[in-house]
Amino acid sequence: MRISDRANSIKPSATLAVDARVKAMRAQGVDVIGFGAGEPDFDTPEPIKQAAIEALKAGKTKYAATEGDPAARAAIAAKLKRDNGIECDPSGADIIINVGAKHSIYLALQCLLDVGKGQEVILPTPAWVSYRPMVELAGGRVVEVAGAIGNDFKITPKQLEKAITARTSAMIINSPSNPCGTMYSPEELKALAAVLEKHSDITILTDEIYEKLIYSDVKHFSLGSIPAIAQRVVTINGMSKAYAMTGWRIGYACCPGAPGTPGIGSDLIKAMAKLQGQMTSNITSFVYPAIVQALTQCYTSVEKMRVKFAERAELIYGKIKAMPGLKCPKPTGAFYVFPDVSAHFGKVSPGGKKVESALSFAEALLEDAKVAVVPGEDFGECARNHVRLSFACSNENIVEGCARMSEWLKRLQ
Repeated sequence: MRISDRANSIKPSATLAVDARVKAMRAQGVDVIGFGAGEPDFDTPEPIKQAAIEALKAGKTKYAATEGDPAARAAIAAKLKRDNGIECDPSGADIIINVGAKHSIYLALQCLLDVGKGQEVILPTPAWVSYRPMVELAGGRVVEVAGAIGNDFKITPKQLEKAITARTSAMIINSPSNPCGTMYSPEELKALAAVLEKHSDITILTDEIYEKLIYSDVKHFSLGSIPAIAQRVVTINGMSKAYAMTGWRIGYACCPGAPGTPGIGSDLIKAMAKLQGQMTSNITSFVYPAIVQALTQCYTSVEKMRVKFAERAELIYGKIKAMPGLKCPKPTGAFYVFPDVSAHFGKVSPGGKKVESALSFAEALLEDAKVAVVPGEDFGECARNHVRLSFACSNENIVEGCARMSEWLKRLQ
């Protein structure tokens, strides 16, 4: 059997690999503190679960429209207008529901890019590990634009303008950011939008999956709310992070067409639905009422989780700052910190391993201290000196894991 070059060329997800290793070690009885998984440790709020249970009991187990149940799409449209200022068809005609936000991004890129055309996708880095493989699977080429650690890993309008060429087809932006734990202000996003407004052939994919998890006075802002570019902004979101619904696999994409006319938005959503119809069809039918319940009735549950994450952000940032040699911006969104650990490159771990990179740092830390972090190499070229820690875990685990890591750092020779 011959495996395709396409499958062989794509690396496994670094974040999923770390999580799988942690689970395997725990299954063997090893006491591992895992800072790898980007998954809330909270359970899905009970009213959301109950909505799915009632739908299941009521027989909502048949095929649905590929784009998604009309009531769920309408609820998403209402949410986007209310929370994000995005003007889209209230019926949900500009929206498609997918098997997780990752699938939403994958489908959008498959519908925007072609193999062999030399299309480029601008990607501010550090960036989530799956963006690059998804662009490459669609036939595109990633153009990294590195954010400076002194600017909270955010790129500038000048950097963006310099990266744009005649081959630029799309840009992906993620705020709040995985892996950085930082976010763009409304003013910073508007400045980037002013650059993009001048280049009408560029489609903007904005991944806003962490929009409800913000721990500063900075307000979330959606590029899709800017009228001048709204028809070529694809807003990606889902239920996984803010609602603690990672395993439910619910994502969605919105791209409005021009009112009364077929625009890129309506064309893109139709194309994504056509492709999804040949891949997965609709998502699980009885979870649609859970989407409606979450988006209309669960504000209090989301806020309780956000407040807890904010507490953890302060806790882990204080611990990281106190560790020798580590540099790290303060986390203001999502649930990650992304410290630079390069001050320890060239040293030898207590177990005798030479620490020469973020990867060897993470491997030695896991072997010696039983603390799992994600090495930065797959988050972009500018991320090679960093490791990612997720604080989507208990305060006790944060305290214990950081204590182990701090002690381990002191023992490096």
